[in-house]
Amino acid sequence: MLDITLIKAISLDLDDTLWPIWPTIEQAEKSLNAWLSQHAPATASLLAQPAARHEIREHINQANPALKHNLSALRREAIRLALVRCGDDPQLAEPAFEVFFAARNRVTLFDDALQALAFLSSRFPLVALSNGNADIHRIGIAPYFKASISAQQFGVGKPDPRIFQAAASAVHVRPEEVLHVGDDAALDVLAALGCGMQTVWVNREDHLWVHPELPHETVTTLAELCALFAPESLP
Repeated sequence: MLDITLIKAISLDLDDTLWPIWPTIEQAEKSLNAWLSQHAPATASLLAQPAARHEIREHINQANPALKHNLSALRREAIRLALVRCGDDPQLAEPAFEVFFAARNRVTLFDDALQALAFLSSRFPLVALSNGNADIHRIGIAPYFKASISAQQFGVGKPDPRIFQAAASAVHVRPEEVLHVGDDAALDVLAALGCGMQTVWVNREDHLWVHPELPHETVTTLAELCALFAPESLP
């Protein structure tokens, strides 16, 4: 059971907790392809092939282990490699990536996200904690957060305990005083539990919990999360 009296801060996962990620990525891919179709048609044709995209991505991942957690750099280098293979100008990788990244940050928040962020941030300092490369400033939700820590900025990602400890340090509390909220059973819940944090699993899709360790609470919406702190706030 959740002990609310211990909570002094909340760390929040982003992708698939505040918005669905795959529709966002699919739209970003379409925006990138449309731009490349105008500026580098051969590269656009290559990257339109799923097998080619996968091979290029794997090649870049294996060739750049130091960039393991830097999704932006990996994406940029994958675009650059595709341009080179097609005989197009590799300098187009920078503006092409910017097209992708701008679209990647045009997210569609879950209906309950903004109200939950406003509610929670009025009661606790919030820390965005993500393995992805979402930019809370571009998205427009930065005012709700006291800090934002991503794997690509920090150098390691979830489930590494150091990134959870960094989230606690960012708002000057101990890990056991943090409630971590996220959708991924292993990367969010189990990893945070291992750091001594309390956890809430956001299970919007009614997945089964298959691990021996349990989250302190499970919710299907962020409205339910807020209700843990103020039951009367539920409609």
